Amino acid sequence: MNYEHKEYLNEINDEEAHDMIEKMARFIASRNLAPAGILLIESLHPLHSIGSQALYFIMPFAEIIFDSHKYQRFALMIKEEKYIKALVRRIDELDEELNDERRKEAKLKRRRRRNQFKENFKNIFKKNKS
Repeated sequence: MNYEHKEYLNEINDEEAHDMIEKMARFIASRNLAPAGILLIESLHPLHSIGSQALYFIMPFAEIIFDSHKYQRFALMIKEEKYIKALVRRIDELDEELNDERRKEAKLKRRRRRNQFKENFKNIFKKNKS
């Protein structure tokens, strides 16, 4: 059997972690999933170290689907609380950047609809001056 022993990573440097944080945050924010992503990450925050160990537990099966080094770097990244907080902060920042224009347009549409409704309501109950 020609099986090559894969080296396990023990630590992740800040540059690799922030690169991964940036990629994940862009993926989540570009699909308009920032609120759901932040909610999920924050709700699972107390379990981040257990989740990291669980990822190592299923690593032999996950290596069939994912790249081993990226998978290990992700597991190491979620082990550290500072990287989890940085990920949430970056998702929020990117969401504001990417969706600010869309939110302004939606707010303007709501304001126009509300004003149109008020005008229609006034016209219905307006007294005739005939």
